[in-house]
Amino acid sequence: MHTALGDPVRLAMLDELAVSDRSPVELRNLLGVESNLLTHHLDVLEDVGLIERSRSSGDGRRRYVHLVRERLEGLVPGRRVPIGPALFVCTANSARSQLAASVWREVTGAPADSAGTHPAERVHPGAVAAARRAGLDLLNAEPRLLAADEDLPPVVVTVCDKAHEETDRSASWLHWSVPDPVPVGTGAAFDAALCELRSRIESVADRGGLAS
Repeated sequence: MHTALGDPVRLAMLDELAVSDRSPVELRNLLGVESNLLTHHLDVLEDVGLIERSRSSGDGRRRYVHLVRERLEGLVPGRRVPIGPALFVCTANSARSQLAASVWREVTGAPADSAGTHPAERVHPGAVAAARRAGLDLLNAEPRLLAADEDLPPVVVTVCDKAHEETDRSASWLHWSVPDPVPVGTGAAFDAALCELRSRIESVADRGGLAS
């Protein structure tokens, strides 16, 4: 694993993946490397268990690369993310983005909002129940549309593949490819989504700085 991390390109890849899931095309554009060299670096990292690749739940032709955080064993890569106002975006704004905004406020103490590209009529009851089990409150939350001209905070995170692929606003946006608990519908699925969101937010908060 240490040999795999001895290459500056692979270190840069892990710095980015520590805060955002990325498709290979996005990594290639961010790092300025050719596709065949990128494939080599991804294979090396996957061989030592530092990354995983999964199929998009939006566009099935696309894959996302995820950092396997447990394999880092005390190493803490990752670029700094400003800790301040944040916006979380998913498709329906009924579960993941609502949960993420609530956790962000709890963990960082900073304001957070959420929005959807195709908002549902209400927050999903499973998300409300999962929030309650975690000591959070979504009872008064309402889905809303992500407006094309709205002012955006320093941190914007898409938390579903479809929303990430639909928006394409800026390379500075982060993406967390969190499985949608709604189709499964069980309490365990909503709890798992909330747990993953909390883990990612706590990881970002540990290395972040105050937003200007």
